[in-house]
Amino acid sequence: MVVAIGLAVYTGFRAPSAWTATLHSVSVTDGFRRRVLVGTLLRPLALATDYDYWVFAGWSFLVSAAVLGVVVGVYLRTGSASVRLLIVGWLLLPTGGYFFHEVGYYDHVLYLLLFAALWLLHRNRVVLAVAVMTLSVLAHEITVLTVLPIFAMVALWRLAFWRALAALAPPALVTGAVLLAVAPAAPGATGRLAATVAQADFPYRPDALALFNRTQSQSWQLYSVSKVLLYLAPFLTIAVVAFLVLRLVGDALTVNVSRPPLALVHGVIAAAAITMPATLAFAGWDKDRWGFLLVTNLVVVLVLHLRHTGRELTPPQVAVLVAAMLLITHLPLSYFDGYAPRPLHWTAIRQFLSEVVHGHVFVIPTR
Repeated sequence: MVVAIGLAVYTGFRAPSAWTATLHSVSVTDGFRRRVLVGTLLRPLALATDYDYWVFAGWSFLVSAAVLGVVVGVYLRTGSASVRLLIVGWLLLPTGGYFFHEVGYYDHVLYLLLFAALWLLHRNRVVLAVAVMTLSVLAHEITVLTVLPIFAMVALWRLAFWRALAALAPPALVTGAVLLAVAPAAPGATGRLAATVAQADFPYRPDALALFNRTQSQSWQLYSVSKVLLYLAPFLTIAVVAFLVLRLVGDALTVNVSRPPLALVHGVIAAAAITMPATLAFAGWDKDRWGFLLVTNLVVVLVLHLRHTGRELTPPQVAVLVAAMLLITHLPLSYFDGYAPRPLHWTAIRQFLSEVVHGHVFVIPTR
């Protein structure tokens, strides 16, 4: 586990980007209506420090450390070799490096809120769990296509069918309101915030704030949805085929239900939880990020199944899983802003160690 984390950190780590810091400065009090949770929480500190970069970077490190803490905690507490294989595999895949590449970004916030909601649901704190998932929509509206399906899957395991549907309604309705009934920002909001963060100690990203000035149809004119879908097709194919074959060749992922029709419902929702990130091709051009989410959702769904059933993967299932992971290693994830995964050779390792020793790895990124 330690080696896997070390390799993932080495491969992808960089300080939180100026793009992340810019987006984390967006708050509801500044006239924004989407992706406002983090910025609204941080606004008092941001105002007190004149939008110091380390307010946003510190938050980013805290969030990513919390997510990693959950992952490590599951690894250490579980008695399942299959769960440990999934966690170590995820870290060794390109997803591990990508996780440390996007320190503190929205994806980390969403997974942290999901884990909190699942913890509450496990303790039968349903109302609080639903409140957390509803808040996650205010962190980013892609909640409905990423972590909400996973929450739905677990809710159907633990709650009666109609009660589970009722639990899913608030975050779904808030998502609809955010996407359809509310403009991303009030008139002039981006300009006012741009004038403020332009005086900050990091090179704020005007293109990040420009996201709030475009409609979805205007965004579609900036990229090709079909090309993003084609890029995601291998990720989607491997994830779907692996999940289906894993269910067919053993019972480790089979959830016991009182009525046979519910077994089909559980299977369909689990498959949806894995595949829904592919529909993010219609939300934006971050194809590598969507690939990361697709693979990560696959791993999270499998881990939750194994923890729920208490079973181990059979040898044929392990073979299928390892084969799927080997295929995923051939689907490299490109990084943001021209960065790239660090190659595993001595010159690059020595340079990285030098950056760590001299603190350069924590310098505010200029791109």
